Amino acid sequence: MEYTNIAYVLAAILFILGIKKLSSPKTARSGNAIASVGMLIAIVATVASFELLDFKMIVIGMIIGTIIGATFAIRVEMTQMPQMVAIFNGFGGGASALVAAAEYFNPANPSTFNAATIAISVFVGTLTFTGSFIAFGKLQGFISGKPIVFPGQKILNGLIAISIILLGTYTTMGGNTDNYFYGLIILSALIGITLTIPIGGADMPVVISLLNSYSGVAAAATGFVLMNNGLIISGALVGASGLILTNIMCKGMNRSLANVIFGAVGLVQESAEGEAKQISVKSSTTEEAAMILDAADKVIIVPGYGLAVAQAQHAVREVAEQLESMGKKVLYAIHPVAGRMPGHMNVLLAEANVPYELLNDLDQINPEFEDCDVAIVLGANDVVNPAARHDKSSPIYGMPILDVDKSRTVIVNKRTMNPGFAGIQNELFGFENTVMVFGDAKEMLTTLHKDLKEL
Repeated sequence: MEYTNIAYVLAAILFILGIKKLSSPKTARSGNAIASVGMLIAIVATVASFELLDFKMIVIGMIIGTIIGATFAIRVEMTQMPQMVAIFNGFGGGASALVAAAEYFNPANPSTFNAATIAISVFVGTLTFTGSFIAFGKLQGFISGKPIVFPGQKILNGLIAISIILLGTYTTMGGNTDNYFYGLIILSALIGITLTIPIGGADMPVVISLLNSYSGVAAAATGFVLMNNGLIISGALVGASGLILTNIMCKGMNRSLANVIFGAVGLVQESAEGEAKQISVKSSTTEEAAMILDAADKVIIVPGYGLAVAQAQHAVREVAEQLESMGKKVLYAIHPVAGRMPGHMNVLLAEANVPYELLNDLDQINPEFEDCDVAIVLGANDVVNPAARHDKSSPIYGMPILDVDKSRTVIVNKRTMNPGFAGIQNELFGFENTVMVFGDAKEMLTTLHKDLKEL
């Protein structure tokens, strides 16, 4: 046991170092590798601490898990990474709930404390499982990205929560009826659904971060069930880091963390009048865009989900390098929730070897737009919508946005005029200083690069 705890401490140190390195795209890969080594040490230490184990089944399980994980990691495109994270969060919560349930039916330590940790692990793990799959469905398009609300929704959530508390208390106090435990599982699964469906697509980055935190809490609770220090430490780290990230995302979107936790995000919807409002746009070509950029001195590139879908990160780097060779100052503006998860754009651009020092967050870049000649918006929508500043009926009202509209000229690239995650029109597209260049981001940027070289 002494050597096992030493191994857990070493694993914890590696986890912390890995998380620290994940804060920067420059060191993210090494951070992931370091954290993976830490997890391997924790797994080996745990397996070695037990004497009577069926190692054959453990090896088979590890092989199956490795194949599934590697398949996901290799085949899933960067644009689908948020969906994969959501699924992994769900699997993590589900695994914790299953382990806790196994301990309920075959308790090694039939104490009140053990019963309480089992109830907590089952509740949080099951909630995370169902909530994560609802988030996956919204991100993948299987479920509408718009908030799903109905009369009495909050009352229903309240009744479910009270019932969960009563069932959990009964289980903790030694209730010997398994039906109560099954009820706890069912209601935990149900509240995971009812808390997630009212959350709109624009708030999914916050939800993903929060569910990630929940999966850590579930793992830590399961660690107390098993009295496993390694699981407690790793779960606590995931839970704490996920909660910190959630808080950062909430600040980035001007949301209340309490509202996210209790499923109130997204309940305010745009009025029908706002949805029906028509805007007039000016369509342009890459040749005209090239001439506009030729006359500019300062250019700010704003990447969004459309850029990720088109896999245009290399094309945008080539355009930026061409502009720099023409004597232009080029910067990148990264909104905290650009894409579908925190850090999505940073990772995408780092993959294309875009210098990290050129990537500026919202607070850094917003003052730069006032003396910016041209802002190039590539597939971004809600994060550049000026309605967030003044339209109280808008679901994004109050969310900090990139001030691209303050640039002298705004070039917007989109496939169509379809709305973003929030399901609303972007009034920026109708501004006098905005021109639209429709088409696939990669194709548009490739053509734009050619046109710039021909000037």
